[in-house]
This record gives sequence, C-alpha cells and structure tokens, in this order.
Amino acid sequence: MTGPLDTEKRALRAELRERRQQRSAAALDEAAAGVRAQLDALVTEHHVRSMSCFLSTPTEPGTREFIAAAVARGIRVLLPVTRADGLLDWAIAEEEGDTAEGMFGLPEPVGELLSPVAVNDVDLLVIPAAAVDRHGMRLGWGRGYFDKTIGSMEKCPPVYAVIFDSELVDDVPRDVHDQPVSGVVTPTRTVLLPTR
Repeated sequence: MTGPLDTEKRALRAELRERRQQRSAAALDEAAAGVRAQLDALVTEHHVRSMSCFLSTPTEPGTREFIAAAVARGIRVLLPVTRADGLLDWAIAEEEGDTAEGMFGLPEPVGELLSPVAVNDVDLLVIPAAAVDRHGMRLGWGRGYFDKTIGSMEKCPPVYAVIFDSELVDDVPRDVHDQPVSGVVTPTRTVLLPTR
C-alpha cells in the first residue's frame, strides 16, 4: 500500500536520479576526486582503523578512488552485499578486488562474506543517499538496507552520507523507520549535521 509520503519520496528520487544522469564524465571525475579528498580528511580526523563504505555506481559521487587509497593506507574497509531478507552482508575491500552486479544491479564486491554483525565494530559508516536534509534526515533509494543496518546497531559510530552539493536540501520526506545521519560528504565539503 502506498500513501502520499511514498509518492512524494518516489517523485523526489526520480528527479534526483534524472539530475545525476545528466552530469558529464568530466564532472563525475571531478566529483570523485573531491569526495576522495573529503573522505581522506574525515578518516584522518576520526582516527579510523575500520569503516564501511560502498562501491559507487557510475552516476554517484565516486567512492572507488577513496576505497583503494584507504585499503592501501591499511584501513579495513567493509563493503555491503545485499541479501534477499533486507539485511546486508559485508566483504573486506581489497586493493584489486573484483566486483560483480548485485541483487539490484548495484556493484558489489566478490569474496568471502561476513555476516550483518561484522559492521558493529567499525569506527565510521559511509553510505549512499539520494539527498539529505539540514536536520540529518537521509532519503535513500527506497529499499531500506542502510536504515535497517543503522537502526539495529547497538553502538552506532558516526554515519556520513555521500551526495552531490545540490543534494543537501532543506527537508526530505521522513518516515518512522528512516534513520538520520551524522553528516554529509560532498565533492567540496564535509558537513556535520544536527539530528532532530
């Protein structure tokens, strides 16, 4: 059953997806370099030894350069692998790790899988988003994997969503199961957000 909130979220996601698809290859390369610089500074600031991140799709702000650099620095990076039950398994990123298309057509690591609880000992979560509002509420892509993960953690570390600058907005539609984030990383800045 869908209500007005679901309709509003779907419309906003469609608009954001369309905007992302219109970015040039040069703009995406520039965004990836910016995201890497921002994430490098964030992991240094938080003294991160272990973290989660995600393999970006071709239209997302790029995370792959950062992941390779973080692994080379000796940071343990867990990458999500979707499961049919709505939970995430995790795989440890490798410098030259193979990827495959996951359940929803998203890039996922190939390798030994760790259970959903493997993420409980990370120092930082870096997750995807369609948009985030200035109160820390995140609009995801509609499947709830990261909301479930964040909501189930006993001691949740800082959570940062990676978005383009224009996707930090005044408000996003919010449902009861939606989880806030600590901040956002964009190609030009890292913003700590107050959560309501």
